[in-house]
Amino acid sequence: MRVLTAEQMREADRRTIEEVGIPSVALMENAGHQIVSAMHATIDDLESRRVGVLCGRGNNGGDGFVAARLLWQQGVAVRVFVFGRADDVAGDAGTNLAVAQSLGLTIVEVLDRDGWDAARATIADDCDLLVDAIFGTGLNKPLDDLFTVVVGDVNGLDLPVVAVDLPSGLSADRADPIGEAVEADVTVTLAAPKVALLLPPAESWAGDLVIADIGIPASVIDDVAGDRLELLTPEEVGLLIPPRPTDAHKGDFGHVLLVAGSVGKTGAAQLAGLGALRSGAGIVTVATPRGCLAAVSSGAPEYMTLPLAESDEGTLAADALETILEFGCDAIAVGPGLGTSSDVRKVVHGLVERTTVPLVLDADALNVCADDPTRLAGRDGIPIVITPHPGEMARLCGTTSAQVQSDRLQTARRFAADHRLFVILKGSGTVIADPDGAMWVNLTGNAGMSTGGVGDVLTGVTAAWLAQLGRPGDACQVAVFLHGLAGDLASDQHGEVALIASDLVNCLGQAVKEVTDASSSSSSSASDDSAE
Repeated sequence: MRVLTAEQMREADRRTIEEVGIPSVALMENAGHQIVSAMHATIDDLESRRVGVLCGRGNNGGDGFVAARLLWQQGVAVRVFVFGRADDVAGDAGTNLAVAQSLGLTIVEVLDRDGWDAARATIADDCDLLVDAIFGTGLNKPLDDLFTVVVGDVNGLDLPVVAVDLPSGLSADRADPIGEAVEADVTVTLAAPKVALLLPPAESWAGDLVIADIGIPASVIDDVAGDRLELLTPEEVGLLIPPRPTDAHKGDFGHVLLVAGSVGKTGAAQLAGLGALRSGAGIVTVATPRGCLAAVSSGAPEYMTLPLAESDEGTLAADALETILEFGCDAIAVGPGLGTSSDVRKVVHGLVERTTVPLVLDADALNVCADDPTRLAGRDGIPIVITPHPGEMARLCGTTSAQVQSDRLQTARRFAADHRLFVILKGSGTVIADPDGAMWVNLTGNAGMSTGGVGDVLTGVTAAWLAQLGRPGDACQVAVFLHGLAGDLASDQHGEVALIASDLVNCLGQAVKEVTDASSSSSSSASDDSAE
C-alpha cells in the first residue's frame, strides 16, 4: 500500500478530479461517510454519544462538516465548532457547512481566545467525544498561539478523539512532531497513509489507524510521481509467498548457512537456526566455533551443524573463512553472537568480498565493519542484506542513535543507495530500503520484542526467505512482516513483559498461515467482484 507525502496527496486529488472526473465535493462526501463508518467500527455506543466536531475552514473542516451532518442524520447529538466566521468558509467546505446549517445543526463560531474558552466550557459540559477536523495534510509549520491553546485543552479534556486524516498539529511528511499536536485515539486517514502516522515518535499521537477509501483510484495513487514508500500489508505479503507444490522436496526451499555463536553466546546461534527452520527453509546448517558445537546442536534436532576453526577465546578463527566459502548453500547469514575479534573481522570482510551467494549481515558482523562501511558494498550481482538496530546503524553512519531515529527513512534510503545493498532498519516502524530507492515500512511488532535474541530470530527468518525466494526485496518484506506478526501473536499469548525470543519462533508458523490466508481471501473477493 503506497504511502503518500502531502504533495503527492494533492496531486492524487488533482488527477482524480481533473482527469478521472470525480468531483471534489464527491470526494469530500465519501470522506465523511468513511469517517462515520470508522467511528461506528471503533467506538462503542456511538449512537448515545454527544459529539463535538472541531472544524477548520479548509477541506479538513469540510470533511468534518459532512461527518457531523451524517451523524446528526443518524440521531447522534452533534455540535459543530468552526474556527473562524462561517461566512468565510468557502469552496466544498462552505457548501457542506451551509447544508449543515440548513438542517439545523448547532454551529458555534470560534473567533478568538475568548470564543475558545466559551467553546471549551461547552465541550466539557455537553460532549463526551470529539472529532478533530481542524488541520489536515497541509500543515507544515507549528501551530499559532490560539491553536496551541486549543490543542493543549483538547488533550487536557480527557475525552476520546477521532482525528480526520491526521491529528491537528502534525506535519504529514515528518516523523518528528513540529510542535504541539492533538493526541488522538483513532485517526481516519484518507486515501493513503502518511509518514507521520507510521513512524515514531509522531505515530504515537495517531492512536489506532484506519485507512479510508474515499474513491481515489488505486491506479492514480500508484502512478503519482516521486519517492516510493509502501506500507506492508498482510494481503500483499501473502502474495509473495508461493504455494508449495504437492511433489515438493526439501531441496526446493533453499539451504541456509548461519554463521553464529561463540562461548557464552550459543543461544544466538540457536535462535537464528530456529527462526530459519520455522520460516520454511528446506535445509538449515548452523556453523559455529568447534567448542560451541555441542551447545548449539542441543537447540534443535532439525538443523545441522558445521564446526569451524576457533580462537583461544572461543570465537571464530580466521581459518574458518575457507570452510564457510567451500560450503554449498543458497544463502549465508552472519553475525549473531560472533564477537568482534580481529579474526571475526577477517572472516566477515572475506565473506563480503568473496561469497557467491546472497548474504545477510547482522549484529557483530555489522560492528566489525563500522570503521569502514564501504566494505559492505560486496561484489556486483551478489545481494547483501543488513539488519541493524538504530545503534548499529549509527555506528555504520558515524552518527548517533538519536539522529538515526529522527530521520529513519532517509538514513536507510541513503545508506542503501550509497552502498548498493538492502537495509532493514529495525525498531518501531521497521524500515526496509533497497539500492534503487524503493522503501517499505512495517507496522507489525510491539514493545515486548525489546528483548535479547529477537534480532537473532530475524536474521534466521531473513536468510530463510532469501534462500527460498531469491528476490532480496521480496524476502526482506516477508521476513520483516512475519517476524513482527509473530511478535504480536506471542504478545497475545504471554503479554509484552513476559515475551521472550523463542516465543516468536513458536508463532512464526501461525504468522505465515495468517498472511497466506489473508492473500487468498483477498484474491477470492477480487475474483467474485470480477465475476459480478
